[in-house]
Amino acid sequence: MKKLYSLLSSTRLTAILFVVFGASMGLATFIENDYGTQTAKAVVYNTWWFELIMIIFVVNFIGNIPKYKLWRKEKISLLLVHLSFILIILGAGITRYIGYEGLMPIREGETSNLMLSEKTYLTLDINDGKEQLDTIYRNYLFAKDPHTKGFMPFVTRTLNFIRGGNDFSVKTNFRGKPVEVNYVNYIPNAYQRFEPDNNAPDAFLHLVESGGGGRHDHYIKQGEIVNVHNTLVAFDKQTPGAINIYKDQGTLRISSPYEGNYMIMTTQQFIPVKADSVQEFHLRSLYNLQGFQFVVPTPPVNGKLVTASGDKDQYRADMLEVQVKSGDQSQNVILYGGQYMINPPKELSLNGLNFRINYGAMQWQLPFSIKLRDFQLERYPGSMSPKSYASEITVMDHNTNFDFRIFMNNVLDYRGYRFFQSGYDNSGRVEETRLSVNHDVAGTWFTYIGYSLLYTGLIMILFSKTTRFADLRRKLNEVKTKKAALTILAVVVSTLSFSQQPAHTHSITDAQVDSILSAQKVPEDMATSFGSLIIQDEGGRMKPVNTFTSELLRKVSKHDNYNGLDANQVAVSMVTNPRLWLSVPFIYINPNNTKLRDIIGIPEDQKYARFTDFFNNMGTYKLGPDVESASKKRIKTKYEQSVISVNERVNLLYQAIMGNIFKFFPLDGDENNKWHSALESQSAGYKGTDSLFVSTVIPLYSQALQKAKQDQNYSEANEFLESMHKYQHKFGGAVMPSDQKVKLELFYNKYDIFKGLFWQYMLASVLLFLFVITQIFNRSKLVDLLVKVGSAIILLLFVYHTLGLAVRWYISGHAPWSNAYESMIYVAWSTMLFGLIFGRKSALTIAATAFVTSMLLMIAHWNWMDPSISNLVPVLDSYWLMIHVAIIVASYGPFTLSMILGSIALILMFVMNDKNEKRLKLAIDEVTIINEMSMTVGLVMLTIGNFLGGMWANESWGRYWGWDPKETWALVSIMVYAFVTHMRLVPGLRGRLAFNIAAVFAFASILMTYLGVNHLLSGLHSYAAGESAPIPVQIWMWLGFSALISILAYFRYKQFYKK
Repeated sequence: MKKLYSLLSSTRLTAILFVVFGASMGLATFIENDYGTQTAKAVVYNTWWFELIMIIFVVNFIGNIPKYKLWRKEKISLLLVHLSFILIILGAGITRYIGYEGLMPIREGETSNLMLSEKTYLTLDINDGKEQLDTIYRNYLFAKDPHTKGFMPFVTRTLNFIRGGNDFSVKTNFRGKPVEVNYVNYIPNAYQRFEPDNNAPDAFLHLVESGGGGRHDHYIKQGEIVNVHNTLVAFDKQTPGAINIYKDQGTLRISSPYEGNYMIMTTQQFIPVKADSVQEFHLRSLYNLQGFQFVVPTPPVNGKLVTASGDKDQYRADMLEVQVKSGDQSQNVILYGGQYMINPPKELSLNGLNFRINYGAMQWQLPFSIKLRDFQLERYPGSMSPKSYASEITVMDHNTNFDFRIFMNNVLDYRGYRFFQSGYDNSGRVEETRLSVNHDVAGTWFTYIGYSLLYTGLIMILFSKTTRFADLRRKLNEVKTKKAALTILAVVVSTLSFSQQPAHTHSITDAQVDSILSAQKVPEDMATSFGSLIIQDEGGRMKPVNTFTSELLRKVSKHDNYNGLDANQVAVSMVTNPRLWLSVPFIYINPNNTKLRDIIGIPEDQKYARFTDFFNNMGTYKLGPDVESASKKRIKTKYEQSVISVNERVNLLYQAIMGNIFKFFPLDGDENNKWHSALESQSAGYKGTDSLFVSTVIPLYSQALQKAKQDQNYSEANEFLESMHKYQHKFGGAVMPSDQKVKLELFYNKYDIFKGLFWQYMLASVLLFLFVITQIFNRSKLVDLLVKVGSAIILLLFVYHTLGLAVRWYISGHAPWSNAYESMIYVAWSTMLFGLIFGRKSALTIAATAFVTSMLLMIAHWNWMDPSISNLVPVLDSYWLMIHVAIIVASYGPFTLSMILGSIALILMFVMNDKNEKRLKLAIDEVTIINEMSMTVGLVMLTIGNFLGGMWANESWGRYWGWDPKETWALVSIMVYAFVTHMRLVPGLRGRLAFNIAAVFAFASILMTYLGVNHLLSGLHSYAAGESAPIPVQIWMWLGFSALISILAYFRYKQFYKK
């Protein structure tokens, strides 16, 4: 018994659990990406062995309490952390086995007390015509069977085998008659496809129609009739009231109850179809019979319909095939259903019993009703993008009635139920709200108490005087007092090359274009005034023209200026002389994409293309076929990705040249505050003088500019420009940003704070490295002063960095971490913050952190990150987001610092020799201590941030944990770093070398959490805007470098530490 207790409470078991639990979750995210959420839950998250890991965790935590006497005052923080995880796991168990959740759709003006279950059930009703058995319902999770070869299919099949597969059997007895329902087959996201087979007995007619706005393929079996959008179509089955298509002596004929016509595609000739008359049926002709349009492209073909798994967004229903058996009679039944889906049950009779069987959601009845009085949808000005939505409801419970407003983060709590605004449907005639419903009072309370204990314990770890963190602070001071001098040898920096692109060799046409642009260039002050005009973008954001044109230039040409023209001057030129830009060569094409250059007919070394290059003499778009082909594919080649990107640039430039996107003019009285371009002056609804002003002011402004070029008098042009400013303020003042905000945004654009900070941090870090090295070998007052000055410069850059974040926050109206670019500059800021905190006694730490910060800012300005400021989708507009994301993303800073300090420690081990051994050992001790302190801070922040995210999710849509890949990988990272910080307690894993190597490679989990989830996996946490980009090759270079330096450090470590 003692041995069992020793094993269950051992730190070795704790370390193993961290690794196994983290690896299982990481593996599950890839299974989910390949085979869907239900498969991941079936083979990992909801399995007995995964729950067993959590139970052993609880036993291990409980065993650690008496073993290490965690009730002692100096260890109270660790006691709170251990108790918190016990309560969180217990709360999760209560939530899973006692709590339940679902969805409540309610149409405007209607009342409902029914919710759809989140889980899917197999339901069975049995009767004999006299008596009925109570409904049997079972919840099953089915895994998709991977039919391909490879590592992930093998792992998925193996895990599915371990849990027992999809097989199930429901057995019961009704009035002495045995009944069984057995599993046969399961296909997720099921759809039927036709497979030709000459040996098949049945022929099928392929009918193609476009009802409902999209192409639909129907295969009608010979002798059957189908209902297509409320129109009956029969093939070889004469049916009154149906469109009958049939064979008559080898010839297809048609008889229709409706009049219409058909068009022969090749000749475009229309031929009438008379009602109730027999006519020859023509293949590949477009029939239009009383609005029902269809084509039959091929003659009837023998074959069979096969059920297959399709795209989850297009095909929501799953197929479940079961065998119903009673006595010696049995019948296979195919059921279709899925989450939040209720379909009519299948009915059959066997052995004198009647069966009704179904698969899908169940309807639970609430003890009260809810009436949707009004659904309110608010959009961003001039946009269809939702800003927020809310449900005005009335709770009706016998004699208790009250009104309530449910919206994002404003939850209705009533009688143990929680209602959340999760979505809506306005596609029909009546608007419909979607309320998430959660009934989990006990589980939520246990979980929230666990969260509270966790936050308290983790914060105490950082600030209590009796914790490991406090011991590290004391050890750091001891190292500082022992050091006579800190020797730092060369810090190896992997060089990232920056090369200026070769100058573009212009043809004579290009030279002429540049000459015209130069001649029409307006003075900078005039252009600046134009750049301060407000424009409404497609997302509804109100921004200065300067911002809009800068973004346009970056997206089209990858630069924010063109050939001496700044963004303001480009804007004036595009608005006043748009056709010239048809011939301006500034559409960026990836240098490696020679195939695309061949297609549009430009030299392989030409970096930019003109708009006209993409069209032939007949006006045909050269990329059309490739764009259409690439758009249809889920997985695209690099060429196809490039084609789509270039196509977007071409279309963006086209909209600018046409003037569609220059929405300068508010429409007086528009309820959605929509602004329009001059081209819409007639169609948008402008009246009287407003219509005249909108349609003429830009041409008049252009003429005034041409005149000013001759006499250098811009007063008239300024008058027209000022009239546009006044018009915007008069009719669009309700949504226009304040003058102060506009000026600040123009300031932000002009100085491009974060782009400049990259090279400023880089220069300061390199100089400080040089000063520190000089200080080691030739210490003097001057060198000491230079080290202090270098550190002070980096501190000033950090203040400037902070100011830039604050300005961006003020301009956008939301916290600056809502997309890839913002989160990257925020990670850079938090990295520098913790570098300064931990570097108060180590200039080396400050220099290393400044270098890492410069690298992060450099990555932020790579082409695949969009620095544009945009509006938020409703779910992201939340104070919970501000807290949750800020803490999590900030935790990446100390983790990054930990990685770079681990690398420095390994490099110092590698360069150690007999002469510098003593000095470098002190330096390594200092770096390792700071490393562990930084890692501890990062782990505390990541843990608090991740579980705060659970609270955000619970307050937003009623579920504090959903195994989304982002939150799962954050938990994986917690497991990884918890393992690293516990390595000192595990014999065989202790020591400076093991810790620093682990600190370096543990950072891979952060890279996966931050970048990998967005680029390798699918989930809810993809950024609200923008496309994923390839994982940079520099990450693989970093892994290779880290492996090499770890191996080299290992041999030196054996030499100098294992004496």
